[in-house]
Amino acid sequence: MSYSLDLRQKVITYLENGGSITKAAKILGIGRATIYRWLNRQNLEPTKVERRQRKLDWKALEKDVQENPDAKLIERAKKFGVHPTAIWYALNKIQITRKKKNSGIEKETEKKE
Repeated sequence: MSYSLDLRQKVITYLENGGSITKAAKILGIGRATIYRWLNRQNLEPTKVERRQRKLDWKALEKDVQENPDAKLIERAKKFGVHPTAIWYALNKIQITRKKKNSGIEKETEKKE
């Protein structure tokens, strides 16, 4: 969680009026390194990261799911060179759910006939 814009502006104003960085850090319970970072920025507003660049290409994964719908997570992970958890996470974010086969139901209907 980031600090509010109001707090950031108060710290910068305090420093501009002659306060020290160490004193501001102690009073407000903020790290000195954080205050130094704020001083080096032009805009004090917190930055929002949408989605970081990852090793796994989600568009290629979507295409692979369409071409090979029966492939397992482990097979896809080996194909893309990532951990199976990365595949699972990406599929959840893309909102692709796994299709459950009705093989158990098919076997029961074959027995009845």
